[in-house]
Amino acid sequence: MTANNLTSWPLNIIGHVHSPYKEKFSVPRQPNLVTCAKGYIRLDGAYANLDLFDGIDHFSHIWLIFVFHQTAKQGWKAKVRPQRLGGNKKMGVLATRSTFRPNPIGLSCVQFCHVERVNKHQTRLHVQGIDLVDGTPIVDIKPYVPYVDRIEQATSTFAQQPPDALLDVVFAPALVSKLSVCEAEYPGFESFVAQVLAQDPRPVYKRSKDDDKTYGVTLAKWNIRFVVNAHICTVVEIEPV
Repeated sequence: MTANNLTSWPLNIIGHVHSPYKEKFSVPRQPNLVTCAKGYIRLDGAYANLDLFDGIDHFSHIWLIFVFHQTAKQGWKAKVRPQRLGGNKKMGVLATRSTFRPNPIGLSCVQFCHVERVNKHQTRLHVQGIDLVDGTPIVDIKPYVPYVDRIEQATSTFAQQPPDALLDVVFAPALVSKLSVCEAEYPGFESFVAQVLAQDPRPVYKRSKDDDKTYGVTLAKWNIRFVVNAHICTVVEIEPV
């Protein structure tokens, strides 16, 4: 069979993401919007071989090529509604970063931290600024090379700049002691939660309205409950999962 006749090609899953995002609801739209988000890619078996990572410490950032596993079974759509446009305008799926693609493959550029050898059967690649839900399958990892990956003259008419933080985040005074416990187990926890909630994970149609609902989201090992009023997000409860 010639290359022109190929209709599919197999890919191996080389690892899985371990991240503080336990559900899709809280995941930021793009990497590095929540710089405090820490995670790692777990690689097992043949992919745990340290030879695979020889030289990776020369790079500050890496590309993760992954599978949109939570939405893959829902199929794809020719036209989708990008969240960046408020969900009100349709665009061709190949002109967006929607998860509902002909091939459910995504790209994420994250900060490389370090490689951890757990044992001869498992290696962990630690990263920061991650935007992937826990358990996401990884099919490849590549270094970010600034001179070729950064294109200074590149333009985009509707997503030229990163989105502004939509909400000011405060923590209820009663949570001071709980925050101290969380910080001890997850350094930077308070900043992490604040960065996630500042992006306003609520549905787009809720963002311009008064909202008396109490929302809940699981981050790392805790359930976070919050309310939003007048563009202020107040964290009202933090409980272990």
